[in-house]
Amino acid sequence: MRRYLRGRRVDVQAIAGELGLGRTTIYRWFGSRDELIGEVLVRAAEPLLEHARAGAAGSGGIALLDTLDRFNRSLADAPALRQFIENEREAALRVITSSAGKVQPWVVGAVTELIKAEVRAGTYRPAIQPATLGYAIVRLGEAFLYNDAVAGMRGDVHRLREVQGALFGAERAENGAPAENGAPD
Repeated sequence: MRRYLRGRRVDVQAIAGELGLGRTTIYRWFGSRDELIGEVLVRAAEPLLEHARAGAAGSGGIALLDTLDRFNRSLADAPALRQFIENEREAALRVITSSAGKVQPWVVGAVTELIKAEVRAGTYRPAIQPATLGYAIVRLGEAFLYNDAVAGMRGDVHRLREVQGALFGAERAENGAPAENGAPD
């Protein structure tokens, strides 16, 4: 985590040396460098999502949109994540967006749980299953945040918020129109 947060390469050999361990021990614990980095990224993202949720306003689709917007903005502004993507673009995108990795399944699960919490509270009725909506929201986030149209992270969080708002049915509620997803305003 220290190496990642300082913008340094997560080098298994160097980490093993710093800890007085063999590389094979690190690989036994994590499986691969990608899985080690995935674990680091998840641990770095967890407090960002918790902070985003704690600061979110409203309920239902509005709260979901505000939470994800705050989270997306913190990801786009994260210097360590930006450095990782700039230094190791292919590895970074593989680690972040692979459904077989640690990061994407964690983010999908966390977003899905946020949706389910609003459903349980009676403040939100999604138009599709929460797991499908969570997956779609995350994949869209990946496309807008990590688009390679420009060198480095694109971070188009404004347009991402608009699209996520439409999916949550929150953009209409924010503008004073009744929500169409059946959720209370």
